[in-house]
Amino acid sequence: MKTKLITLLAVLLCWAGADAQTASENARPAKKILVAYFSWGGNTQHVAERIASLTGGTLFRIEPMKPYPTEYRPCTEVAKAEKEADARPAIKSKVDNWDQYDTVFIGCPVWWWTAPMIICTFAESYDFGDKTVVPFCTYAATYRDETLARIRELTPAAEHLKGFGTTGKDTNGVESWLRTINVIR
Repeated sequence: MKTKLITLLAVLLCWAGADAQTASENARPAKKILVAYFSWGGNTQHVAERIASLTGGTLFRIEPMKPYPTEYRPCTEVAKAEKEADARPAIKSKVDNWDQYDTVFIGCPVWWWTAPMIICTFAESYDFGDKTVVPFCTYAATYRDETLARIRELTPAAEHLKGFGTTGKDTNGVESWLRTINVIR
């Protein structure tokens, strides 16, 4: 009887080990998250940092080659001129190891009722096939939905999750939004 129990135990341990090895071989690698954002006044950066801290994502700041004016009115004039010209402002750097990311958050402030033109440059610089894009934006009064829709339009090859918008640096609601879209538990 003792020999049968030892044999049965050995068979069960071998079976469990083989099953665990098969499960680990078939497991999908952990998803990598990129949180790419353009921020002029710091609001979008603040929200992006909160998203990255909750998701473990890698931050990537979308910085223009030629900086925008630091004063509000001159900056709005440049932004308006870029929009009217359908400009594509050059970006300072590229995302390292783009292919490793499965999910890409793209964030920006609302400028002239939509996403700034530098977001067009960013979206046109990468292949979004096999990626999931999650738009987010910061705004003063309105045009949140139009800006989130514009980011989706700019990345048609991607799957999209519901976006998020907030006023100023307000990060209330970020965590519950990430849970709702199943990015965090």
